[in-house]
Amino acid sequence: MTCIIIEDEIPAQIILKNFIGKIPNLTLIDTFKAAIEANSFLNSNTVDVVFLDINLPDISGIDFIKTIKNPPAVIMTTAYPDYAVSSFELETIIDYLVKPFSFDRFLKAINKVKTKVTPVEEAPESEILFLNVDKTHHKIVLNDILFLESDRNYITVVTKTQKLSYIDSLKNWRAKLPVNQFVQVHKSFIVNSKCVDKIMGNEVYVAGNRIPIGRTYKQELLVQLKII
Repeated sequence: MTCIIIEDEIPAQIILKNFIGKIPNLTLIDTFKAAIEANSFLNSNTVDVVFLDINLPDISGIDFIKTIKNPPAVIMTTAYPDYAVSSFELETIIDYLVKPFSFDRFLKAINKVKTKVTPVEEAPESEILFLNVDKTHHKIVLNDILFLESDRNYITVVTKTQKLSYIDSLKNWRAKLPVNQFVQVHKSFIVNSKCVDKIMGNEVYVAGNRIPIGRTYKQELLVQLKII
């Protein structure tokens, strides 16, 4: 997901940037101190999430979001909890963070957004691709993929019937895999959540294969599996 920050207080900007940097696959595009500055950006660009302060110098965050045609998901931030009731009247506002907020509370807000902006649909059984490995084109059914492992510049794709290694990156694979089915659990691993057998400590078991879970990725895996 992509996001922007509209916040006039520098300390609040720093906290948001720090928290955003801890979330895998949440990318900060830009930061604005005033709604007028962000208005020009949103008129010609699209993002998934806006972190929007209510008390801005030129126009309130709530009034500003009403002026945006087809607004993105919004997470409001403010030091005044009294605004919560009126802000939730707008469907585009997903959550409301009262300053100062913890990372745990921030993460809950992000998970709410994910359910809104991520289409919940199954990967078609017929969805396939072909991998060119050693001058041979191998047919891969996405649902048959168990996990992918990255080792430097190489990717190993492990399916129910074969294991293929070739030059590629996890970043490229994340862009082509269904986000509601495949989840990154480590800087070197993506797993098919439908093939997860169990989780023990910081390891996930996929069809008998033991795969490490990175600290920064565990929350996303648990959410994907509907454990929390």
